[in-house]
Amino acid sequence: MPAATTAKVVLITGGSDGLGKAAAILLAERGYRVVAAGRSPRKLAEMETLASEKKLPLSTVELDVCSDESVREAVQRVIGQYGAIEVLINNAGVGYMAAVEEIAMADFKQQFETNLFGVLRVTQVVLPKMRERRSGRILMISSVAGLVSPPTYGAYSSSKHALEGLSNALRLELYPFGIRVVLVEPGYIVTNFQQTAKDLAQPYVEKAAASPYQRIYQGAWKAANKGRSGSRTTPEDCARVMLEAIEAPHPRVRYGVTPLANLVKWGKRLASDRVLDQFVRHYYGVGSPD
Repeated sequence: MPAATTAKVVLITGGSDGLGKAAAILLAERGYRVVAAGRSPRKLAEMETLASEKKLPLSTVELDVCSDESVREAVQRVIGQYGAIEVLINNAGVGYMAAVEEIAMADFKQQFETNLFGVLRVTQVVLPKMRERRSGRILMISSVAGLVSPPTYGAYSSSKHALEGLSNALRLELYPFGIRVVLVEPGYIVTNFQQTAKDLAQPYVEKAAASPYQRIYQGAWKAANKGRSGSRTTPEDCARVMLEAIEAPHPRVRYGVTPLANLVKWGKRLASDRVLDQFVRHYYGVGSPD
C-alpha cells in the first residue's frame, strides 16, 4: 500500500546537483515530499545523508532520463511509495558547446536525447496518473538559450527551443485536465553544469586554434566567463522562483530567473531580429566579415 501523505509529492530530475538540488532542499524545507532523481549513486547518497541530518522529507531515486526502462521503474517506484506525483520538475540537462559546422553528429543527438527526449520520456510516464487526478503542475527548466541562440550554442539552444515548443503544446493540451505547464528560464547561474559543459566541449577546445571559427570560440568563451563571473543569481534564487511557480494559483507561462533572462525576454518582444543579432554579436565578440 502507498504511504499516506498529505504533502504534495514532487519529483525532480537532475535533483542531486545544481538547480535541482537547490530546489529539492528548499521544497523539502517547505514541507513538500520531495524525490530527487539522478544517475550518480554517490550524489544520491549524499542527498540521502543531507536529508537525514536535516530531517527533511526528501528521498532519492536512481533515474536516467535517456533510458525508457529506468524512467518507468523510477516513476512506478515513486507512485508505489507515495501514491502520486503531483509536481514534476524536468530539470535534468546537459550542454554541448561547439560551432554548428564542427559539432559531431553523435554529440548533437545526445544533446537532444537528454534535453528533449529525456523530458518527453519522463513526462509521458508521469502524465497518465496526473491526468486521472485532474490536477498537477509540470515545470520545464529551459534557459535564456531557449529564447536566443548565441554562437557555439547551436546544439544546446536548439534543444531548449524545442523544449519551449513542446511545453507550449503541452500547456494547451493539459489545460482541460487541470494540469499547468510552466517554463522556467534561467540565465547564467554558477553550478556544476558549467564544468560538465566544459568537459564535453574539451575535444572542440583542443581543435579550436586550427579552426576557422577560432575567433568565434574565443568570443563565446570570453562572454560565458564574463556572464558567470558577473552573475549574482544563485541556485537558491532559482529554487525560490520554482517554488513561486508551484504555489501560484494561476502561474505565469514563463518565469525568467536572472536579469539577463528577463532582459532577453523583453528584447524578444520589443526589438527586431536584426537589433537582437547586433546585441548578441557585440556581447559575444563576433567581428565584421573579413
